[in-house]
Amino acid sequence: MTRRLGAFAAVAAASAAALALAGCSGGASAASASSVEVKLSIPDPIGSSVGVAAQHFADAVKSKSNGSVKVTVIPNGTSFGGDQNAAVSRVQSGSLDAVILSTSVYAAADKKMNAVSLPYLFSSVDQEVKYLNGAPGKELLSDLAQNGTKGLAMLSRTPREVTNSVRPIQTPDDLKGLKIRVPGNPLWTKFFGAVGASPTPMAFSEVYTGLQTGAISGQENPVEVPATNKFAEVQKYLSMTNHMMDAFVLALSDKKWSSLDSKAQQALQSAAEDTATFKTKNDADLADQQVKQLQSQGVKVNDVSADGLAAFKKVARSLYPDFADTVGGADFLKKTVDFVDGQ
Repeated sequence: MTRRLGAFAAVAAASAAALALAGCSGGASAASASSVEVKLSIPDPIGSSVGVAAQHFADAVKSKSNGSVKVTVIPNGTSFGGDQNAAVSRVQSGSLDAVILSTSVYAAADKKMNAVSLPYLFSSVDQEVKYLNGAPGKELLSDLAQNGTKGLAMLSRTPREVTNSVRPIQTPDDLKGLKIRVPGNPLWTKFFGAVGASPTPMAFSEVYTGLQTGAISGQENPVEVPATNKFAEVQKYLSMTNHMMDAFVLALSDKKWSSLDSKAQQALQSAAEDTATFKTKNDADLADQQVKQLQSQGVKVNDVSADGLAAFKKVARSLYPDFADTVGGADFLKKTVDFVDGQ
């Protein structure tokens, strides 16, 4: 009996040694042990422009890291209960790995982020991209480091347009008397008030019903918003006012960033820059399709004439001195305007 037990022990020991050698040979188990996961939380559905950009980022990271870094996209704000302000705090504390959130959300922590949304600051998306990639945009990303956040890239967004159920908008006079839903931000409320509208802050979840009942006449957003939220059912006109832009920030928590080796960091940074370029082109193509979609659903679309845009811009620019505090001070306001006007 003793001999049998000894033989069994010898075989077991040999098998364990063989398994140990196999584990050291660099096979699948070694690869999985060296891989890392980054959970990327976004506020919108996976099929939205932000969702498509997030998935592009995930695919690019996988390619650039040879599969050693996995980005898992978590859509619809589920990881932060839909509260984007809470998401900013959570990425700062490290309880969220990574996020894509708008500059207007980050503005609660850094007022300079509001500068991107100054009315009629940019004449085109290309001009916005130059700003985001230039010295002002780099300063905005750098500021995030003061709050426990590693900013990887600034992502452009298509211009904001006005929809309403009363008339086409060609000049500021056409907005007089219209109740336009806006975010509760002075850049929006002061601008729309100055051009004659009645700016009406309202939770987005209430906008469709507000349009349907006539509590508000219209709203303003990038074209994607009325297209994906069925506003064609409750709005007659889409006017391409191009009155404001905002942007998105792709960022990691410092806690997650510092836990990664240099190769993983390089893959994430490179993928973020590629994604910024991708999003600009993809958004432009998508916006063209969505304008056609809205037209096919009965919405009347009009461009605004050069004279009309000049009238809007004149009102907007007259408000800039009042916005100094809103965008983090007169120095950053001047830096922003000088950069854009120098393009």
